[in-house]
Amino acid sequence: MGDYLNPSSPRYEKLKKSKVFVDKTDIFEILNENLGKEKCFFCLSRPRRFGKSVTAQMICSYYARCQDSSSLFDNLKIASFDDYKKHLNQYDVIFINMTDEFSRASHIVKSMTDILTKSIVRELKEAYPTCVISSPEFLDLTLQEVFNYSKIPFVIVIDEWDCIMREKKEDPESLKQYLEWLKAIFKDKPYVGLAYMTGILPIKKYGFHSALNMFAEYSMTEPLNLGQYIGFTEREVQSLCNEFKMNFNQMQQWYDGYSFTDVPHIYNPNSVVKSISRKRFGSYWTKTETFESLQEYIDMNMEGLRDDIVKLIAGEDVVVNVAKFQNDMVTFKTKNDVLTLLIHLGYLAIKPDSDIRVDNISKFAVHIPNEEIKMEFRNIVEDNEKYSGVYNLISKSYDLLNDIWSLNSDAVAKVFDEAHQDHTSILTYNDENSLSCVISLSLVLSTTDTYNVIRELPTGKGVADLIYLPKKGVNKPALLIELKYDKSAQSAITQIKEKNYLQFFKDYKGEVLLVGINYSKDTKTHQCIIEKAKID
Repeated sequence: MGDYLNPSSPRYEKLKKSKVFVDKTDIFEILNENLGKEKCFFCLSRPRRFGKSVTAQMICSYYARCQDSSSLFDNLKIASFDDYKKHLNQYDVIFINMTDEFSRASHIVKSMTDILTKSIVRELKEAYPTCVISSPEFLDLTLQEVFNYSKIPFVIVIDEWDCIMREKKEDPESLKQYLEWLKAIFKDKPYVGLAYMTGILPIKKYGFHSALNMFAEYSMTEPLNLGQYIGFTEREVQSLCNEFKMNFNQMQQWYDGYSFTDVPHIYNPNSVVKSISRKRFGSYWTKTETFESLQEYIDMNMEGLRDDIVKLIAGEDVVVNVAKFQNDMVTFKTKNDVLTLLIHLGYLAIKPDSDIRVDNISKFAVHIPNEEIKMEFRNIVEDNEKYSGVYNLISKSYDLLNDIWSLNSDAVAKVFDEAHQDHTSILTYNDENSLSCVISLSLVLSTTDTYNVIRELPTGKGVADLIYLPKKGVNKPALLIELKYDKSAQSAITQIKEKNYLQFFKDYKGEVLLVGINYSKDTKTHQCIIEKAKID
């Protein structure tokens, strides 16, 4: 066993013995099925702290020769597969952690590839001393010669493959050099039994084409059949909550929200594990320099980007076209590119069941997935003067909710009047939808623990704008909010009654408050009426 050739995987061994362990070994059913075939190239990208390195080391442990890892896997899902023993410890594995190698080479790509080549070739010579290696300066030729000698295919695993794309984002020559080196190793090489790369970014595109087009890509925008391996599934989290006596509803609220067509609930694995270990729900999110660098684009309000951020913080969905994203850190031509990167970083998540109609395969409705990420966005607006009005509105959230509960309609109207004066961009109303965003934003903080929010709910003979339904165990009134633009607050209340919106609450046992809000474009003021509902 060496550092690169057939390495041991102590990290996976430690994880297997840890207090919180989730068995993800059924991914080998897919990997084994494609091993040695044309579709043996996998690139699985996902956010930081979503278990990328653990999976990479697990793959090494399973396939690597010169060791017996049966004790690690005999009691896991993989052991039930027919071909479990067939592939166990049968391949020459090459493992590379690009972040470590890049740091070791003082962040110089050519030095890194030279050092890597020399190091891997040296270990191959030690493992196969009688094999003639004619061109040790070329890794691909050496791998081919060893394969011709041994007849044993290589499983090549690269962790943090995209660190160069992030670190050298403004050095196109270095990026090209790196991609060409990878291409030389993988393209049309018979010695590759399986290739597995993982990182945050999908593979760099030039136009619409991937620089390493032999790889099948599995990402946050298109996970294909590997969605369940991006994080923890709902069933896995429910099992953990039962085992460790944790509140599942809170776990869901804090760390769920990543959804794919076939896997509707994916949880942040790192945060789930830490919340269990510490017996406390909170934010364990690791902020990256990447996100901080996006502030420049958010602040510029590129194509209304800042307005979309405000909508997202308010709990609304926005549409993102991911088609033209170049999978790098510098090519931001439109707001869609910035928002797409936020999806890959885990700050936004696709919402397949959104009310927003999306009929283009490259467009997705996205939202802020959970409370953990909401806190990150709130930190943005709190520390950024360009969002000062937004933060001021959010900061009054608890007082506003108390005023609604107290039927203090004048105080409610005053909050929105002041917000309009503070930050007109979030209150540039042209219809009820604009007003709805502001109302949601103003209540986003105070309602997190107390209410489930339902937007534009068909009920009775029409559609209610906003319904706030108390969460289980919360003894507070439900809220039915109807919004009007340049009409009257009374007309909002009248509409609720005439169109029988209260039909929604026919089986509800608690109190319901009716809230009618109107914005007058002439006076630039708000009017509010709050009434206790009479449910027959």
